[in-house]
Amino acid sequence: MSSDEAAATDGTTGNTGSLPFDTSVAHQARVYDYLLGGKDNYAADREAAEAWLKVNPETAFTVRANRAFLGRAVRYLAAEAGIRQFLDIGTGIPAAGNTHQVAQVIAPESRVVYVDYDPIVLAHARALLTSGEAGATEYIDADLRDTGTILAEAARLLDFTQPVAVTLVAILHAIPDSDDPHAIVARLMGAVPPGSYLALSHMGSDLIAPETLQEMRKIASSRSQQQYTHRTSEQVARFFEGTNLVEPGLVRVEEWRPEPGSGDTSQSFIWAAMGRKR
Repeated sequence: MSSDEAAATDGTTGNTGSLPFDTSVAHQARVYDYLLGGKDNYAADREAAEAWLKVNPETAFTVRANRAFLGRAVRYLAAEAGIRQFLDIGTGIPAAGNTHQVAQVIAPESRVVYVDYDPIVLAHARALLTSGEAGATEYIDADLRDTGTILAEAARLLDFTQPVAVTLVAILHAIPDSDDPHAIVARLMGAVPPGSYLALSHMGSDLIAPETLQEMRKIASSRSQQQYTHRTSEQVARFFEGTNLVEPGLVRVEEWRPEPGSGDTSQSFIWAAMGRKR
């Protein structure tokens, strides 16, 4: 189904299905892995990452800050919000501090369902399934736009009558406006009860100089499997309709409940927030 076809009756929209395993062009998960110092990447990923760094030197800091946000968000959800169920969509290649590892240190009974559609992430899925005995993890090979499949398969492990934290970290900017990402998030949050949480991060068009953003888009167009839709803070805030934002609200990703003592004055180009469903 093409991205400009109508939404399917089961809640599936747009261009769904696993990506082909193509190492000749860059892929977001592998570029992200390279910028985090990982080894699960190829020449095309490294070349695209270096091109982005050349036009926007804050790219590496942004990726590191985004990863750190995931850890802080999960710690807040497990320790302060009392959440014991997590639906992590757009998981990416496993790295230190995966969602279940962070959550289960605080609450060993935590259950985590991971979702991604990248074959290289699927190849590493066993690293995401190393749950402690008291908790559980599962992996779903699915596209974010295939909400029907995600929710049906996640329900095998998660109890949707109890609060769930839905995390969408650096994934929604890979969904074009034609696939209506706001409707996708609304469907996901519509399936979880009040008291559930939404945590997300998203590249901001208003956090990048226009000429830099144009150059970054050119690189994506010529080198990347995915194309990116940067959105304004107002557009990102719309994802949180029906929730109450957790302090400090919608901020740059490194400014969301930062840990003391970093001393880094760099600025990311990603918005981040968390909301509690009313």
